[in-house]
Amino acid sequence: MHIVIAGGTGFIGRTVAIWLTTGGHRVTVLTRNPERYRSRLPDAIALTAWDGEDPQTVQSILDGVQVVINLCGESIAAQRWTATRKQVLLRNRLVPTRCLVEAMGHLSESGVCPGTFISASGVGYYGPTDDVVDEHAPPGRGFLADLCRRWEDEAVRAETYGIRTIRLRIGMVLGRDGGALPQMLLPFRLFLGGPLGSGKQFVSWIHQDDLARLMEWIGETPAVRGPVNAVAPHPVTMQEFSALLGQVLNRPSWLRIPEALLKLGLGELATVMTTGQRVRPTVALDHGFRFEYPDLLSALRSLLADSGS
Repeated sequence: MHIVIAGGTGFIGRTVAIWLTTGGHRVTVLTRNPERYRSRLPDAIALTAWDGEDPQTVQSILDGVQVVINLCGESIAAQRWTATRKQVLLRNRLVPTRCLVEAMGHLSESGVCPGTFISASGVGYYGPTDDVVDEHAPPGRGFLADLCRRWEDEAVRAETYGIRTIRLRIGMVLGRDGGALPQMLLPFRLFLGGPLGSGKQFVSWIHQDDLARLMEWIGETPAVRGPVNAVAPHPVTMQEFSALLGQVLNRPSWLRIPEALLKLGLGELATVMTTGQRVRPTVALDHGFRFEYPDLLSALRSLLADSGS
């Protein structure tokens, strides 16, 4: 398949692009600055410039492509959530998604538009909850839930053009070179590791390789459409996550960071760490997807086997 990835230069995008290329697919990554990222991706991956706003600049690139993957959006946790920052997070998700959908819509008039559109979202869609939720659950409340809902509303417009559209609700992605895991390692290695907040909040997570495999599988499984939870089948509490991380690193997990301290330092952003979701990947499991790393212990061991703890 020829697969185009918008937002393919970030942590998740690089993982997916390399995985797909290794699997024999032709991959094109859309980026605002191809020269900057050329050295970070294998030569087999094409890098094409786009501005993320004008459908005409990307329309010819999508002509004849089988799958479009939309991973655009700056990190939710990079800065405090000021009113200005919230608008930035909304804009850098909604505008590129709208651009891609409009470009595919124009192509549909000539019958050469992509057949599948996989657009990222997040498990924050469900809002903070300890109840088990799957793809049938309604959206929750709060900034993240609203952001995800509006992001998905832009993506789902592709269905009006006859494009199979998947809204991929991604949990915490565990990887070696990005995401939350590398940031969690230092305090544990200094014997200062422990849970955040109460430790009772659930963490719905997925190994980076399983996420890439899931996207490839979706592209090859026409029966899958609509929302898909990109999480492993066994979520854990923050307390359990910290204990297992300490076990793999051979370090204690004892220093709890109080919720009040997190809120003092991070403001509303602290809710990402002190609340969570208990999410089940019902669609993937029901359609036969098999996780390589279904439990957290096996995932952490695979990622940290050579960590030199």
